[in-house]
Amino acid sequence: MHWFLPTGGDSRDVLPDPDGESRPPSHAYLGQVATACDQLGFDAVLTPCGTGCEDAWITTASLVPLTRRLRFLVAFRPGLLNPTQAAQMAATYQAMSGGRLLVNIVIGAEPVELARYGDFRSKDDRYRRAGEFLQIMRGAFGPTPFGFEGDHYRVEGATTRHSPMAPPEVFFGGASAAAEEVAAEHVDVYLAWGEPPDMVTERLDRMRERADAAGRGPDRPLRFGIRFHVISRDTAEEAWAEAARLMTGMDPAAVAAARADFSATASEGQRRMAELSGANGGGVPDDPRALEVHPNLWAGIGLVRGGAGTALVGSHHEVAERIAEYHALGFDEFILSGYPHLEEAWRVGEGLLPRLRDLGLLPARPDAAAAPVFSFR
Repeated sequence: MHWFLPTGGDSRDVLPDPDGESRPPSHAYLGQVATACDQLGFDAVLTPCGTGCEDAWITTASLVPLTRRLRFLVAFRPGLLNPTQAAQMAATYQAMSGGRLLVNIVIGAEPVELARYGDFRSKDDRYRRAGEFLQIMRGAFGPTPFGFEGDHYRVEGATTRHSPMAPPEVFFGGASAAAEEVAAEHVDVYLAWGEPPDMVTERLDRMRERADAAGRGPDRPLRFGIRFHVISRDTAEEAWAEAARLMTGMDPAAVAAARADFSATASEGQRRMAELSGANGGGVPDDPRALEVHPNLWAGIGLVRGGAGTALVGSHHEVAERIAEYHALGFDEFILSGYPHLEEAWRVGEGLLPRLRDLGLLPARPDAAAAPVFSFR
């Protein structure tokens, strides 16, 4: 079970009121979120990337000394880094943190965001470039210098000062055919946004077939992760009341603007999310359960938020049952978040995680005072 580090700022609402109270992503606040997750037994925190966020590498590195065992899932765009440089950064991070780095490769984005970075390649081209990037990055981790020549990169003798005994696992998401091809060949964990079981099942089946066709055996299986927001409370009534409160903070003008953006999206995953949140015609319904697209799966977040737009809503027992349902489909990694992230981390950590342990889905709560030991060659 993972949590989310709000490096773009935090609020009690999905979209902060520019004239109201919000929480800037200060080091002090992000440190509170990270230390809470460390104490509660979350495995890692996803840290996003983009011009609206603080830099994920620098932010998370600054939080390593505040935590003992929490890992950091650092998102970055491979087209903006040389793959050998990325390998060096990752190897150094592993050495300095005691092996607490995971990486999330991000390819998809709207053209206006990519243009800020000077990346004007087509989506399929960006995915092909990512495949070469991952080959070189992994090769540079190896014990001998690595050479590669492709359509996008040419390197000779790529290496790092030390080769980590546990290279950081690679997380990667994308719903297009080009994304699935890269994932099947090169990544450790394929990520999906929180869609209903019937929607994600066909993707899991297809990805398993693609991984088999790519020659991945039992020694390197493709694992699956899923991303949800969560509203988990002592009772279902409390949880749905909180969903209703979040919905009251969604300005109809903001909803309309989001629908316009989603209708022009180049992202297949965003298109699928928009279909779920548009199930009630795209407006703000009076009852949040009008956007319950599967038991305890609420699409209301996606009325105004791009990216992951669904939340697991219910009592701690109900949310644990839903997580068990998705785990039975094949998901082993769950990335959760809530508004605001500090208080919701405590609610999930004290209310939901113990129930998952009771179901045998999580090991005993780790001792936050005992840091894991890693060695390097």
